[in-house]
Amino acid sequence: MKITYRPEIDGLRAIAVGAVILYHAQINIFGHQPFQGGFIGVDIFFVISGYLITSIILKELVTTGSFSFKHFYERRIRRILPVLLFVMLVSLPFAWMFLLPDDLINISKSILYSLGFSSNFYFHYSGQQYGVESGLYNPFLHTWSLSVEEQYYILFPIVFLITFKYFRKYLIHILILGFISSLGLAEWSSRNYPSASFYYLHTRMWELSAGSILAYFEITLGYRSKNKSLSLILPTVGLFLIGHSILFFNDKMFHPSFYTLSPIIGVCLIIWFSNKGEIITKILSTKLFVGIGLISYSLYLWHYPIFAFVRITEFFGKNILLVFFLGLTIFILSISTYYLIEIPFRNKKYQFKKIMIILLCLGSFLTLFSFMMLKENGYLKRIPKILQQELKAKDVNLHQGYNNKVVLIGDSHANTLIYNLNEAVKKNNFSLYKFETNMYLENFSLFQRKNKKKIDEYEKNNMSINNFLKENSDLIVILHYRWSLSFLERWYDNEEGNKEYLNLEYDLYLEPNEIKTLSVKERQSYLSEGLVSQIKSIVSQGHKLVIVYPVPEIGFNAQKKIFKRLSLKKLNNSPNNAMPILSGSYEVFKKRNKLVFETLDSIKNENIYRIYPHKLFCDKQLENRCVSNDKNNIFYYDDDHLSIQGSKLVVDEIMKEIKKIELKSN
Repeated sequence: MKITYRPEIDGLRAIAVGAVILYHAQINIFGHQPFQGGFIGVDIFFVISGYLITSIILKELVTTGSFSFKHFYERRIRRILPVLLFVMLVSLPFAWMFLLPDDLINISKSILYSLGFSSNFYFHYSGQQYGVESGLYNPFLHTWSLSVEEQYYILFPIVFLITFKYFRKYLIHILILGFISSLGLAEWSSRNYPSASFYYLHTRMWELSAGSILAYFEITLGYRSKNKSLSLILPTVGLFLIGHSILFFNDKMFHPSFYTLSPIIGVCLIIWFSNKGEIITKILSTKLFVGIGLISYSLYLWHYPIFAFVRITEFFGKNILLVFFLGLTIFILSISTYYLIEIPFRNKKYQFKKIMIILLCLGSFLTLFSFMMLKENGYLKRIPKILQQELKAKDVNLHQGYNNKVVLIGDSHANTLIYNLNEAVKKNNFSLYKFETNMYLENFSLFQRKNKKKIDEYEKNNMSINNFLKENSDLIVILHYRWSLSFLERWYDNEEGNKEYLNLEYDLYLEPNEIKTLSVKERQSYLSEGLVSQIKSIVSQGHKLVIVYPVPEIGFNAQKKIFKRLSLKKLNNSPNNAMPILSGSYEVFKKRNKLVFETLDSIKNENIYRIYPHKLFCDKQLENRCVSNDKNNIFYYDDDHLSIQGSKLVVDEIMKEIKKIELKSN
């Protein structure tokens, strides 16, 4: 039974890859990104894959009574690996030129896991979130979906063949049960384990199964829809559902979940009800859509590393003509690899053994390169000395001395102080204790914004702090947080082109117990009152309090940006090798932290000591700017956390205040 070519399926592929590319391109129109749901294109691909793969397997089983794993996997290898390996190979020189050692190590790991069909596991366990700003700089993050499909290609034929042979009568029931079970898992997992739910096969299987179910009915019935009225209407409904998802979904929603049913149903309606006389089928079958669909695999592989390296180098900026040229480049490369690599490698006149030799050579080179990068720690010596500095401290064993007890309370910003504070504490033989919390507030709870779920760990941590402060006397307590994040519930936008996340809404919020708030402004009022009350409570217990005010956020990775600028100078043979001093707006810092300063400044007490990190970095080296580095040191290890070098400046100020406390006590 020969598989009938359906051009509208290629048209669907064109919509899928177009949606994904527009999503990753971050096109902005009048301050709005109209394609925020473009990630749904991957889900469209999954449905198509489920439909086509099941059609291939089931038709062969029905026609011949057997199934050739050899031929099946040969087709998959010919289809997937040649272009994937070629794109990775072409990306390596750019990775060498523009990636720092840590990033080169990460890209090497992603290559190795991709070659092992498991990059989805790697990105999940390495904490790489799809859709966030940092993910846009990882050239091979998009290979997660290929790994999901490859795992499906390995497992599904085996399971399907066993089911067909021994449980043929219940084949459709098992497919439907798999669909329902996977969808239920996706809904639950997206609310509780969103990263695993996004990256793993078991929560994507329902999308693939949707295509499988369609293929089963088409082959067993011998036809698709015969209802002419439905065939005229429902493909249009299907396209509407897909378009609505692309335009109105966003990466803050639960996905995959029940919400994702909308575009999946849309794809299924088009696949099942399309026919030659219907308008949507005609549109999807046009040369434009079919042509894009045919090169969709190459487009998918090329666009992400190209976007990533363009962002890393900041080569194009926001010039619309250059962006158009970038898009044209992606299309030219995709057309070239389609005709020069995809078609020849899929042509059966070329022996599979010869193809495997070529693929093994390419794969071996990529593997060897990746292992060398890991072994040589990303070839650290190839970069300038200032960039070789260790910016982030390893685990620290807190010193326990015999003099004053110093207690550091705070979040990840407080954690940046630990190394230098511990070293300073050793010199004075103090004892150092550390408690981690988003913000130490009694009678407050921390919630996840998506599902309004209370984070129990927050209250437990604050209870531990409570008990420690009550059980000990005359402590020196240091408070430090990323204050603005809790107050504004917004990630950082430096208003100069750098956003911390594509969607700036912070995914957590603080709320008083027994009070349901309706707005950020209302929560700000409670938070300000609660913070004042909490600080007064600390000093009323006889403790001395050191408040570390906000550290300026800069909105970009200084180390990466410096390396990029020095690399471009080297590439252009520029005689100017001076270390660039990067900075952010002081005015943006003041505006963002206005409420924080007003709240903290309103508390008056002789046992409160204040540290102002912004005085170390802002309006000092550069007028009205907050610097990320000087000629010898980089002060941040990412876009808002202080490096070892930057935190030392703050800790030196803290120790000055602690000495004042000692003198006062004596």
